Amino acid sequence: MDAPLASLKGRDLLSVADLTPPEVEGLVARGLALKRGARPRPLTGKSVALLFEKPSLRTRVSFDVAVFHLGGHALYLSPQEVGLGVREPVSDVARVLSRMVDAIVCRTFAQQTLEELARFATIPVINALSDSEHPCQALGDLMTIQEHLGQLRGVVVAFIGDGNNCAVSLALACSAVGAHYRIASPPGYDLPPSVVERALATASRTGGSLTLLRSPEEAVKGAQVVYTDVWTSMGQEKEAEARRKAFADYQVTPQRMALAGPGAIFMHPMPAHYGEEVPPGFLESPWSVAYHQAENRLHIQKAILEAILAK
Repeated sequence: MDAPLASLKGRDLLSVADLTPPEVEGLVARGLALKRGARPRPLTGKSVALLFEKPSLRTRVSFDVAVFHLGGHALYLSPQEVGLGVREPVSDVARVLSRMVDAIVCRTFAQQTLEELARFATIPVINALSDSEHPCQALGDLMTIQEHLGQLRGVVVAFIGDGNNCAVSLALACSAVGAHYRIASPPGYDLPPSVVERALATASRTGGSLTLLRSPEEAVKGAQVVYTDVWTSMGQEKEAEARRKAFADYQVTPQRMALAGPGAIFMHPMPAHYGEEVPPGFLESPWSVAYHQAENRLHIQKAILEAILAK
């Protein structure tokens, strides 16, 4: 393992911003190597708690299988079993798990919960999704782009839709590798200003860029990657109707994909809400690499776990 990855040993991963650009690139490269067949078992004798407040398919399965492939044991803890901050304080959960397992992978509603876990835990805490970020998704996304386009630096990535947790992490990840990130969102659904500031600062050092737009057509024009996500995420169900109206003109369609560059790929973190952000069956279109993207979650989780937990 090279120096940038070795430097992750014992660290938390709560945000893409916790990683340096070389560390981001190192994780992507390692994920690709693991996908090609590398079979290390650095987690032999180690246990990882999967502490989930939200339902999950790709994140839960990918982390569970990743721990198994690396020789460790994954323990899934449901909301009913733990009740973070309800059944018992987050600080107590952190202290108890720190005495029994080697890392906590947490999928929660509030970033504040992750930060509190990390503050009181004496073992690494990994963000498996919060309201603010989805760093493991973004790292897997970069791996997919590298795999299909052969590069990251200079690639134009167009995100169409809400400036949500996936959009935030992807903005930070693209800036770290010198990619050009364009995001088209309706008024009121932009990236948070603090994220824009951080992404711009990183992009200025790596040669990347961040462009905030209103027009999906302007964002997609000539792009090599077109990316979208659901209009309404878990926990936002009461906003669903207002969001459908706000995002009505932000669907990724074949007509919009035709504006992208030659050989452009389409990405979606899934699950998809067909008939909203994409037409029915769009993830099976010739542009789509969404199922490859989902598979790559497994390999990037292995790279993350190896880097943080290997001896």
